[in-house]
Amino acid sequence: MKNILITFIALLTTVIMWSQQDAQYTQYMYNMSVINPAYTTGNIGVVNFGALHRTQWVGVNGAPKSSNIFAHTPINDNVEVGFSLMNDNIGDVVKENNLFADFAYKLDLEENGNLSFGLKAGVTFFDVNFNGFVLESGDVFTDPDFAENINQSFFNVGVGVYYNTDNYYIGLSIPAILNGEYLDRNNGKYQGTEQAHTYLTGGYVFEMSDLFKFKPAFMAKAVKGAPISFDITANVLYDNKVEFGIGYRVDDAFSGMVNFKATPELRIGYAYDHTISNLGPFSSGSHELFILYDLNILNKKSGFDKSPRFF
Repeated sequence: MKNILITFIALLTTVIMWSQQDAQYTQYMYNMSVINPAYTTGNIGVVNFGALHRTQWVGVNGAPKSSNIFAHTPINDNVEVGFSLMNDNIGDVVKENNLFADFAYKLDLEENGNLSFGLKAGVTFFDVNFNGFVLESGDVFTDPDFAENINQSFFNVGVGVYYNTDNYYIGLSIPAILNGEYLDRNNGKYQGTEQAHTYLTGGYVFEMSDLFKFKPAFMAKAVKGAPISFDITANVLYDNKVEFGIGYRVDDAFSGMVNFKATPELRIGYAYDHTISNLGPFSSGSHELFILYDLNILNKKSGFDKSPRFF
């Protein structure tokens, strides 16, 4: 493994106590069930599938890559269930996999919208492989504090609340509440724990005309000991088929995004981040792809216009 020094820095950033660890997503509005178990669609008879892959800081050796797949479906007017599988990879040295099941209970407030409460439960698998760890100089990394590989797994739970009408939504969630310890070596000199991250999300749809809709959204992510990460996006949807927009992550990146409805059941999207942080000179940016697919098992008419996926 060559030119891995930056990977090592990323590793230390990951395991330093109180650091921000959860993967970030530019197209968060289409990735909601991963961060909020209360997210619901309400389309009985339709199974919503999704997948997202993010390659971050292209050109930086050992930069993170994140992927997830998820699915959820209502089983009656009040209950929706689902699952999510998330993978984070830093330079093939640090690998984390999370498998969670989701449960949401929705209250129909009639003309006042819907309010749902969610619970997420699952297992995190965390692996660090120091074998063949080599610095840029070519010297083998021999620090005895990092001579032993890490293989850990632990249980976790998350909670969330989600409110939506036909025109807007707002959600608050903590997808992983319990703190799992990854690393405690050299009498506490090196410590790493999984810290709870809190997400606040929201969005609105403005009807500009019969064909055009304006869709601003935001996401704030907070964790103890790190600055709040704040994303704002502004998308325009044309004829419920093609969507394009821009985004800004404060002090981190500007984004451009586009997605389109390839078929009545399939939506495909892409986003590009131009990095403006101190990693900007070393990176050509970040790329993100997503796919959403609605499996209509009861062959009912799609409720896309009223679904939270509309956001």
